[in-house]
Amino acid sequence: MSLNDPQWGRKPGRGSGGNNNSGPPDLDEIWNNLGQRLNALFGRKGGGESPEPPRRTLSNLPLGGMGLLIAVILLIWLASGFYIVDQGRRGIVLTFGKYTETTLPGPRWHLPYPIQSVEVVNLSQVKTVEVGYRGSKSTKMPKESLMLTDDENIIDIQFAVQYNLKSVEDNVFNNREHDEEAVRQVAETSIREVVGKTKMDFVLNEGREQIAAQTKALMQEILDRYKTGVNVVRVTMQNAQPPEQVQGAFDEAVKAGQDRERQKNEGQAYSNDVVPKARGNASRLLEEAEGYAGRIVAEAEGNATRFKQVLAEYSKAPGVTRDRLYLDMMQSVLSTTSKVLVDQKGGNSLLYLPLDKLIAQGQVAGVAGELPRTAPAAETTVTIDAPSRARESLRGRER
Repeated sequence: MSLNDPQWGRKPGRGSGGNNNSGPPDLDEIWNNLGQRLNALFGRKGGGESPEPPRRTLSNLPLGGMGLLIAVILLIWLASGFYIVDQGRRGIVLTFGKYTETTLPGPRWHLPYPIQSVEVVNLSQVKTVEVGYRGSKSTKMPKESLMLTDDENIIDIQFAVQYNLKSVEDNVFNNREHDEEAVRQVAETSIREVVGKTKMDFVLNEGREQIAAQTKALMQEILDRYKTGVNVVRVTMQNAQPPEQVQGAFDEAVKAGQDRERQKNEGQAYSNDVVPKARGNASRLLEEAEGYAGRIVAEAEGNATRFKQVLAEYSKAPGVTRDRLYLDMMQSVLSTTSKVLVDQKGGNSLLYLPLDKLIAQGQVAGVAGELPRTAPAAETTVTIDAPSRARESLRGRER
């Protein structure tokens, strides 16, 4: 007979008019027999005036279906202890609420509830906490974003903190508040300490990366001190500006500062262009002056030395020295003229004419004649007085 049969569980002969003993026992009879056996076991008698039913042995009790049901329930209870820990997660096993162990990723089993329980914690997920705003930069939280700088100016800072877990035991048992709220409070405390030691201009302009790095280091130090099991991955500065009430005045001050820096840079560029040129000209003039002084001094010393040598020779032979000086002077003067002078009174029949030099001088003069001249060149005529020259030579011989 199947379980869906409506005659299952009824006593034999009820409702069928027959005397069939092949069906399963009645559930009421099973419970009555179980109660009687328990009463007999503990020495209790049935109440009332009804006579005590006849005793039956354990082998005669119809407990086969009840044992199967208990076995199925026991198997289901034991199977409820199986669980799976995904990659990047850890399982915290508690025995009657006390920490027992931390399980790694994979299929695991623990004693079912209420003996043991498991809490699976995500260890690799990176979470983000926003400080000073929520969702977008336009949704500001002035209570978190407004803070005081070292030069006693109020500044509005918005930043985000990314974090994950590095110790599930510390995070589960030592962190009373939720991770996000604890990280937000630590981040707000850390950045207020860093900004409170920094000037306003440094925070607004070039100091954002440095402030973010200092805030991250201070946050990690505080979180490790309190054993929260949180690892700060990154701190990102979203916005840093003065409060909205003084934004216009601050923009004008920033513009004036930029104009000042621009003018300083232009002046510095002009100075870098003019000063090297002036220094170069000054060095050139100094070198030219030193060269001129050296040349003049050298010429003067040379002239003085030559005069001393001539004086020494003149003291030895005055007439010859005078004639030699005269001839040298006349040679230096007449070598630059185009005229040829002939001494007719000298009685010299041999005439020497430097034709090659005269031809070369004529060519040079022809080229110069083609160029425009402002004034005609003056011709120089030199006359040699032969008798006076003879007299001077005789005086030299007499000496």
